Amino acid sequence: MSYFVGLDWATQEHAVCVINEYAQILWRTTIPHTAAGLAELRTRLARLASPATLLVAVERPSGLLIDSLVDGGFTVVPIHPNALKASRPRYAAAQGKSDAGDAFILADLLRTDGHRFRPLQPLSDETRALRALVRTRDDLIAQRVALANQLRALLESFWPGAAQIFADVDSPIALAFLSRYPTPHSAHRLDERRLAAFLAAHHYSGRRSATELLARLQQAPLVPCGEVERDAKGELVRAVVAILEPLLRQLHHLNSTIEHAVEAHADGPIVMSFPRAGRINAAQMLAELGDDRLRFTSYEHLAAEAGVAPVTQASGKHRAVTFRWACNKRLRVALTTFADNSRHASHWAAHFYQQARARGCDHPHATRILARAWLRVLWRCWQDRTIYDASRHRAAQPLLRTIAATV
Repeated sequence: MSYFVGLDWATQEHAVCVINEYAQILWRTTIPHTAAGLAELRTRLARLASPATLLVAVERPSGLLIDSLVDGGFTVVPIHPNALKASRPRYAAAQGKSDAGDAFILADLLRTDGHRFRPLQPLSDETRALRALVRTRDDLIAQRVALANQLRALLESFWPGAAQIFADVDSPIALAFLSRYPTPHSAHRLDERRLAAFLAAHHYSGRRSATELLARLQQAPLVPCGEVERDAKGELVRAVVAILEPLLRQLHHLNSTIEHAVEAHADGPIVMSFPRAGRINAAQMLAELGDDRLRFTSYEHLAAEAGVAPVTQASGKHRAVTFRWACNKRLRVALTTFADNSRHASHWAAHFYQQARARGCDHPHATRILARAWLRVLWRCWQDRTIYDASRHRAAQPLLRTIAATV
């Protein structure tokens, strides 16, 4: 007899429901998200049945709970939250929701529709490490952007010139400047000679002279501000700068770690071989692709998962094509970033992008169209474990021959 387990994942505790082939509930409980709780879960499941006859359904296919079950030899089957939500009316007309109820629905969906879902395959240690590095970097960059926006808004409220003197308010030279001159009063004696000495001391590599930078600072509008308010905001500037400076250093170190990790990965050369894929962007794509080549049944499946294929809704004479919201958003960002960069190094990509723009597509839409076209090539290279070779890219050959004939 087969047994089916539904796990409703949560932060503090998880709802568990175990049923048999006849949908009879054998065990229902909640377990705390602790080492003892996870150990108890594995022990109780092992007592009920062997891992070969027991399937576990979850919504979230990652995290400590999932790793614990996979390491214990259990078969874990991810079920998309949208599928769970659409199935609730099958079990209750009122469409009520509870953690225990969702755990039962997950188990029963696995019992009745298990053939439609693919078991989770564990990633290699290299891919898991790369995914952790890339996702953490993305989160840290989001924090950097938020802090930079906060710093810029703070400066605009009492010293706009300091936000405009350098191109990026969170660049190392801008942070060094704000650390030395956090208020307009602290910079009242700043002249061209002192600014030039400051730039030289901090190895400024920009193309603007001290005269031009000082003009930016002095030509900015003045904001009336009392002495107490000015000093308070100066302390806030110092506080934000003190957070941003080590964050930038750690991001620089993290970038170097990711670049070495993607180079050492078995599939790293494949993804990095594409035009303007780079190392960080290649690592982002590779981390979301994984190394399980059976995970996606076709190129179309991968395009849908990546969010670069639209959703078509057709019924009778009605037909609508809409944006795909349910997808791996990290993979979509990585692919569209690569596609946008590739058009600056590939004549075929630039031509494909311009054709989409000529049809009336805006930049994001045209970039998704180009990303889907690249994804067909990336899929083939990934499946065959071969690097990208422009001379074997059949779709690009007519354009390349035309360009060669005109040179």
